[in-house]
Amino acid sequence: MSEQTQQTNPGVVIVGAGMAGVQTAVALREQGFAGPVTLLGAEPHQPYDRPPLSKAVLLGKAEDSAFDVDFEGLDIELRLGTEVTGLRHAARELDTGAGPVPYGVLVLATGARPLTLPGTEGVPGVHLLRTLDDAARLRPVLAAAPATVVVGAGWIGAEFATAARAAGCAVTVVEAADRVLAGALPAEVTAPMAHWYAEAGAELITGAKVAGIEEGRVRLADGRELEAGAVVVGIGARPATDWLAGTGVDRGPDGSVTADAHLRTTLPGVYAVGDCSSFPSARYGTRLLVHHWDNALQGPRAVAANILAGEPVRAYDPVPYFWSEQFGRFVQYAGHHAGADTLVWRGDPGDAGWSVCWLRDGALVAVLAVGRPRDLAQGRKLIESAVPVDPARVADPGTPLKSATA
Repeated sequence: MSEQTQQTNPGVVIVGAGMAGVQTAVALREQGFAGPVTLLGAEPHQPYDRPPLSKAVLLGKAEDSAFDVDFEGLDIELRLGTEVTGLRHAARELDTGAGPVPYGVLVLATGARPLTLPGTEGVPGVHLLRTLDDAARLRPVLAAAPATVVVGAGWIGAEFATAARAAGCAVTVVEAADRVLAGALPAEVTAPMAHWYAEAGAELITGAKVAGIEEGRVRLADGRELEAGAVVVGIGARPATDWLAGTGVDRGPDGSVTADAHLRTTLPGVYAVGDCSSFPSARYGTRLLVHHWDNALQGPRAVAANILAGEPVRAYDPVPYFWSEQFGRFVQYAGHHAGADTLVWRGDPGDAGWSVCWLRDGALVAVLAVGRPRDLAQGRKLIESAVPVDPARVADPGTPLKSATA
């Protein structure tokens, strides 16, 4: 495509070359969009998948996790090392370090950035894990098996701790809340999960705030000091949307772009998808911000359909899904349990496999499955169908969930 054609017909420009951005570009082509598609990525690397960073890449079992996408063959213009700093919608242009980029339709897919501990910037030995470069820096550190402190006992903190133990490190996990996964699951559900740390040989310290970090040492608010050849911070992430301030794109208190049910923003012709945006769920009666891989895979298909139609033809209201591999266990979750009125256990949490189901008005709304993938698959379908279930059958781990309908 000539430069002149590109300028006169800017087509669809996607900001962000992570999972959501790449899948939006691919979905546009798969659904028949023939106009120009430009994908802007801030990093210099070929677009890559993030989940393997804390697993295969970090442990040296893979060099990278690049997407298997033939961008040239799909006629997707890939501009790497291009950070977008501004949006001027009246001119239909983006500001970048390489100059303005015009757009006809814009898709925001900038993802999220990890939260940092105040005062730790530039401190030797303190690591975040969000990018391929982060993994490249951290991999040789863990290979040397230093005493490692992981700050945060959420999903990502548990995966960090798992990788560090697999690398042979002595691991201490520090969590400010009084339990693991405090922001994600109820206390009765997380209680058995706390035992996984000790089983894996990691020390877990809850109710402990970090007062300061210096090279080789972590100081806790209660006066304790922990030896730390490496410190890995995993305390959550925030949508990477600060650059949108003053652009006319509305954002919520959590920083997410407040997309509508069709993933449109408050600016015409501008969509938002993936970790950077929230959407209203009719299924759950609330706005959801989903920082997980499946959301970045599914949302782009709805965005592409709406762009091709030129009007809102596909609402986005998925059953959220994610998984985590930690301490030798495969943990999966589907749905949204806030607002549930009944919690039902399937199996003994002391066993290798068990599940928890949440019901609302007699229907399944969420399921957590530990080593029981069939529960997850069947439960997800029950959530989608919203059919009533029999709590007694749900509680029987020997009864398939698909057979638990009332």
